[in-house]
Amino acid sequence: MFKREWKHLDKGLLVVCVLIVAISLTIIGSATHINKGAFNYDFVIKQGVAFIINLLLILFFARFDYMQLKRFHKPLYIINLLMLVAVMFVGTSALGAQRWIQVGPITLQPSEFSKLIMIICLAAVLSDKVNKLNTVRDIFPIALFVGIPFLLVLKQPDLGTSLVFLAISLGMLFIANINLALLRRVGIAALILAPVGWFFMKDYQKSRIMVFLDPNVDPFGAGYHIIQSKIAIGSGLLFGKGIFQGTQSQLNFLPENHTDFIFSVIGEELGFLGCFFILFLYFILIYRALLTAKDCKDSFGMLLATGIIAMWSFQILVNVGMTCGIMPVTGIPLPFMSYGVSALTTNMMGLGLLLNIYMHQQKMIFL
Repeated sequence: MFKREWKHLDKGLLVVCVLIVAISLTIIGSATHINKGAFNYDFVIKQGVAFIINLLLILFFARFDYMQLKRFHKPLYIINLLMLVAVMFVGTSALGAQRWIQVGPITLQPSEFSKLIMIICLAAVLSDKVNKLNTVRDIFPIALFVGIPFLLVLKQPDLGTSLVFLAISLGMLFIANINLALLRRVGIAALILAPVGWFFMKDYQKSRIMVFLDPNVDPFGAGYHIIQSKIAIGSGLLFGKGIFQGTQSQLNFLPENHTDFIFSVIGEELGFLGCFFILFLYFILIYRALLTAKDCKDSFGMLLATGIIAMWSFQILVNVGMTCGIMPVTGIPLPFMSYGVSALTTNMMGLGLLLNIYMHQQKMIFL
């Protein structure tokens, strides 16, 4: 049975994912081993175990018909809202935000899982409205549907994940063939109203925008991350300083070097060539996912694949741009690369859905 299923699996997509995670574990080890001693690799072990468990699960459930998810989108939506509301009452705080729930020894971030649940729910809703999104009246229920979890995430506050919600929604609406003139008017209205959002932003969020424009306005505060990240990437030059040899990372000048700023460690220790290779792997990942979406014969599967592609693409763009100083710091992790069990699990589940869609399409072809 496994041999028969393996024949229909997108092995290219799976191999690229394994390569990215293997490099990630190496970089996480380099970035964190010195924190508690030369032989401490707690982060690597936790991330590696989470990856193996998720990999086995998605391969085991590969035969599950993804179309069944459409039937359960309403309960999933309610579960999503309950998780996000629970964070407000029983969540734990760190770095000025309340985003995590402690379950025994495991710390979960519901907003990470919320992204994938939102993709499934929105795909289910939009699959019945393809080519029918022509007026404000058509789009208003969709905006309300996405807006509730969006605001709950924004309240935590988690601006980065909220922006991912918007990227996912826009990508899926485009594939659902929304009236482009309507989308353009909504975009113009959003740009006009954007300055109003300044008055509702937290002080640290305002600081991130200011230091994005000029990191030197607060070089030892809000601008410190960007300055150290640019130093780390620039000092790597063409070939890098070598694994475990990066001074900015090894000497703890670079904050969050195993999570949000892991790409900076890659730039310092593997150089331009290492960064190029990682981006090339991401290109293959997105390309294979696009092929899956293009070849999908049903609107639900196509929208599912599109949502996952939009999620990954936006996070890659913003995270890499953030570490290079061309995007504001938003705390968005690099998919499959940044440390974080919740983020890794969400991305692996997204990968599982893509493999599932591809496998069922291949079965249809060969029947």
